[in-house]
Amino acid sequence: MTGELHGKRVALLATDGVERVELEQPRGALHGAGARTEVVSLHTGEINARQMDIDPAGTFSVDRTVADASADDYDALVLPGGAMNPDQLRTDPDAVGFAREFMRAGKPVAAICHGPWTLAEADVIRGRRLTSWPSIRTDLRNAGAEVVEEEVVIDGNLITSRGPDDLPAFCSALVELVAKERAPQPA
Repeated sequence: MTGELHGKRVALLATDGVERVELEQPRGALHGAGARTEVVSLHTGEINARQMDIDPAGTFSVDRTVADASADDYDALVLPGGAMNPDQLRTDPDAVGFAREFMRAGKPVAAICHGPWTLAEADVIRGRRLTSWPSIRTDLRNAGAEVVEEEVVIDGNLITSRGPDDLPAFCSALVELVAKERAPQPA
């Protein structure tokens, strides 16, 4: 079905070192369903992507800096992985605060691979059930999450997956959850 996300806006929070396929495929699924997306980053211009964390894999244009963005501007948030990308995001107060805003508002948040690191830093995964890339699972447990070994985990507004092999299930769950998200009603 196409168009089920018409009128929805989704932020993709990423910076240099993002795993290309983990930004590109969710963005493509969202566009295919009719959503508008914006790459939100730490700096203007372009961010450098990677393949398997090592090989250069082109660039993505930045639409807005995280310092100038608000969760109020979007219906959902995607946190792609790659080890370098979330490692930088979790040290930036604006990026951490941006992710925290989505979780506190109960808006859909989808994090894949190393993406949940930013949520751990935002202290919003305590008591939540999720999955991730194996190397960060201890960090997530230490942040209070229940970490499981599954292709895709949906816990309320939070969707997580382990890595690139899980992208088909991750993208499907993302589109489905964003489609269920209701627009705020005027008071």
